[in-house]
Amino acid sequence: MSETDTHKEKMQKVQAEHRDKVAKAADPGRGLILVHTGKGKGKSSSAFGVLVRALGWGQSVAVVQFIKGKWITGERRFFDKLGGVTWHTMGEGFTWDTQDRDRDIAAARAAFDKACALMASGDYDLVLLDEINIAMRYDYLSTDDVLKGLAARHDRTSVILTGRDAKPALCEAADLVSEIEAVKHPFDAGIKAQRGIDF
Repeated sequence: MSETDTHKEKMQKVQAEHRDKVAKAADPGRGLILVHTGKGKGKSSSAFGVLVRALGWGQSVAVVQFIKGKWITGERRFFDKLGGVTWHTMGEGFTWDTQDRDRDIAAARAAFDKACALMASGDYDLVLLDEINIAMRYDYLSTDDVLKGLAARHDRTSVILTGRDAKPALCEAADLVSEIEAVKHPFDAGIKAQRGIDF
């Protein structure tokens, strides 16, 4: 058998297996929980890519940012120009900037209250909780409270939760968990954050 025929036979097998898997898959009848975590760069960037995909299908989307505060980002500027995204930036900046645990807890709880209202409203196909895993990491929010908020979401609503160190119980409850590995980062080589690349 020629190399071409061998390849064709292999690809036909792969195609048949994939089609069989697709045929057996079912719509869950509810929104999904997606977790983007890990020490590598790109967790929020990936989540905003999903947001763009949802908008491309005419879906209704919302964003709640937990940590980034008044920091101006390219994605915020883009979506402000585009319109059609309900956006709440409710953090007060990085935890090392505020240096006030009580304020950080209050900000995280206010952001999560807003997130719960959005998730339960039935108005959104997708809600992005940007950097919520950091708020959970520092115990500004309890894992139990976050899981209860997710469980109370409207059936149509999918939720993406981003940030390092996602709690094991959250990962267990999620439909998708992507862990982004850190291999190399320019900041470690002394290169400052670049507009359009890092923010």
